[in-house]
Amino acid sequence: MNGSISGNFKRYIEGLIEQKNAMGYPYKTSGQILKAFSIFCIDHYPDEITLTQKMAMQWAEQRPHEHINRLLRRITPVRQLAKYMNQIDVAAYIIPAGIPGKLVQYIPHIFTDQELHAFFAAIDQCAFSSHSPARHLVIPVFFRLLYCCGLRSSEARLLKVEDVDLENGKIAIRHAKCSKDRNVMMSEDVLQLCQIYHSRVSRIFPDRVAFFPNSHGQHYHNSMIGYWFHLFWKKTRLTNLSSGNPPRVHDFRHTYAVKRLNLWVQEGKDINAYLPYLSVYLGHAHLAATDYYLHFVPEFFPVFKERTLEKCAHLIPEVNHEA
Repeated sequence: MNGSISGNFKRYIEGLIEQKNAMGYPYKTSGQILKAFSIFCIDHYPDEITLTQKMAMQWAEQRPHEHINRLLRRITPVRQLAKYMNQIDVAAYIIPAGIPGKLVQYIPHIFTDQELHAFFAAIDQCAFSSHSPARHLVIPVFFRLLYCCGLRSSEARLLKVEDVDLENGKIAIRHAKCSKDRNVMMSEDVLQLCQIYHSRVSRIFPDRVAFFPNSHGQHYHNSMIGYWFHLFWKKTRLTNLSSGNPPRVHDFRHTYAVKRLNLWVQEGKDINAYLPYLSVYLGHAHLAATDYYLHFVPEFFPVFKERTLEKCAHLIPEVNHEA
């Protein structure tokens, strides 16, 4: 975690983080939220040594323009902190489980072929920058790897040179979500792309650590990935979205999964048998996370619905519209 935690709840926050780490959870994002909560307590309740209902509920108030999903992510670590304090016999108010309500189901943007072609054409025009001499090489390959391998942006961003086997076409994903390691195989064309890329970047940074290096040969910050995406998406001049919400970087992963399922149906594969393979490839902790994509395949690929109506319709999970 960047920066130390201070305030009257310092030892409890550090104790919770230590407990989570011992259980195998990185707890980085939640740790940052708890750090923000400690600053909130210092600013508003500098002399309070008990986590009171007033403090907790003020933290749980929805901020202007704050999405309910973001509010829930902000509340959850503070609720866990109070439970941890109770476990060690320290009085603390636990924010009720019903606050702020259930997550709003996010409808991802599934890129059409036209949108993908337009975006990749835009990033291929990335100009050389003297401030970041490898950037024009990094961006076209980085986003293709997200889409072609279904990677999370953090997984691609934090790749080290040693993690990418350019002989056998294998990518080692280490310490990913839920602390799961896995290997991801590249297709032949993606492997060739990465081989050419690595050769060119190595001339600029022969001793780099990061596979996708910033101006210092290290990993880019997460904020840069979103900045790049929106910068080049605007250059496509596509305004009529095909589906879902406005596109995000993570939607390349969603699109990979949905198109892969549709391709298997076109090939006559048994989705029930193949779904676990997709789950492992994507690094999902539970098969239910992969089932999520079955909601979207019929919407974007009618052939899926036609060919699975009798055979596999039971695979598509029920959606509770009243939830």
